[in-house]
Amino acid sequence: MTTAIWELTGWYCQGALHYIDSTRGIRSEISSQFYQAYGKTYIHPSERYIAVPWWDSTAFTVSKDYGKTWKTASFAMNSHSLEPGRGNRPTRENNLSFTVVNDQGFLLTRQGNLYMSSKPFDDPRVMPGGPGIDYVDDDGDPHHLKYGSAGPGWGLQYIAIKAIGGLTAEYFSNWQELPTTIPEVKNYKGWSRMQCDPSKGLR
Repeated sequence: MTTAIWELTGWYCQGALHYIDSTRGIRSEISSQFYQAYGKTYIHPSERYIAVPWWDSTAFTVSKDYGKTWKTASFAMNSHSLEPGRGNRPTRENNLSFTVVNDQGFLLTRQGNLYMSSKPFDDPRVMPGGPGIDYVDDDGDPHHLKYGSAGPGWGLQYIAIKAIGGLTAEYFSNWQELPTTIPEVKNYKGWSRMQCDPSKGLR
């Protein structure tokens, strides 16, 4: 297992965030400024897929190449909300934990709702040269999903699996046969929360 760290430069646990993997020779910028440390339980044994939750839980910054490059992953827009406030995503107060294992992210809320990213691959049917996916919506209208119009790639969207019905994601192979609980994390020796002393750098 590689040894990697998140380096936060700033004050009061807020500032620029970098990812450093000395084993692979990687140093990359996650946020140039204003990143605020995530305060909930955070367990992250995954190495290829790295997901950093935003403090307010509105989105994630993720890497699919061991931390070399970064993109934003968001919660899917969904009319079938599971949240007490009927929003598309859980509030920071409702966050219980965020676990990244087997190249998937799993966010658990206090109500027991489990949001997750897709399995770590793209459906080949909507990749270049693929045949696409035909489906019929609830109104009986036919649709065709193809490369370029099939939504975010793997790992770039988070969905509550209990509310996936009605979303086009349910037709993709990387959103099928998903776990209903957070997979067991074995032999994990990393930290379970972001380590940050808010008094550092003030004197």
